[in-house]
Amino acid sequence: MPLVTSEKMLLDAQKGGYAVGAFNVENMEMVKAVIAAAEELRAPVMLQTTPSTIKYGTLETYAAIVAAEAKRASVPVCLHLDHGSSSELAAEAIAAGYTSVMMDGSGEDFEQNIAVSKRVVEKAEPLGIPVEAELGKVGGKEDDLEADADTNTDPKEAQEFVERTGVSSLAIAIGTAHGFYVGTPMLDKERVSEIKKAVSVPLVLHGASGLTDEDVRECVQRGICKVNFATELRAAYTGAVKKLLEEKPETFDPKKLGAAGMASVKELVMERMKVCGCDGQAE
Repeated sequence: MPLVTSEKMLLDAQKGGYAVGAFNVENMEMVKAVIAAAEELRAPVMLQTTPSTIKYGTLETYAAIVAAEAKRASVPVCLHLDHGSSSELAAEAIAAGYTSVMMDGSGEDFEQNIAVSKRVVEKAEPLGIPVEAELGKVGGKEDDLEADADTNTDPKEAQEFVERTGVSSLAIAIGTAHGFYVGTPMLDKERVSEIKKAVSVPLVLHGASGLTDEDVRECVQRGICKVNFATELRAAYTGAVKKLLEEKPETFDPKKLGAAGMASVKELVMERMKVCGCDGQAE
């Protein structure tokens, strides 16, 4: 089917008490793997690209690949700009065919974050494109964005932020980090429940790679409606390729390398979808 926006699938998740899995993709093989997993589990799915991935390819390239694969699928597929670094990039993504965008102004102060997020909403809303924003700082590193320490989202600020910006969903900070964790993360899960009471829009959890299944499930039970997975997909893909080359160093056909990567990513994505509870939720 044609690409859909993230609005309905996230609102459905909010009503149904599950979360949509959102998976960062880097190439055609990862796109195929994620959508194949969604098809097999009958799950709605979001595919995402970050600014650095877009630099590697282009907005138009990823939009074309995902649109072509989504057209062959029978489950809802959304293409989302992850960690949009400017209102201009968000506008370019929409023009290229993205059906959901994120404006990440979390590195700015509160008022500037509101201003830039609202600017994107004003551009996207008339076109029917939902906007995700982030409030608070998720630790770790995502692309060129790096936070040395976590600053968890304040529920009262979240309420004001959503009311003043009109965003469709909100990524919150509760102690998660981008990349793989060094040590055991200390998650403020109660904060999810508090923010859910303060805002009406679906909540998003970034930095889920490396969290335990129990942590993710509890966050979803408390109100998370979208869970992002990125680093572990990259590790799964490259790990499968390395293993193939170790076992069969004579392999030179890129298709065989891609097939190994796809199989590993598909398996991981299916596991994560089941943890999020979105399996069987596609209409």
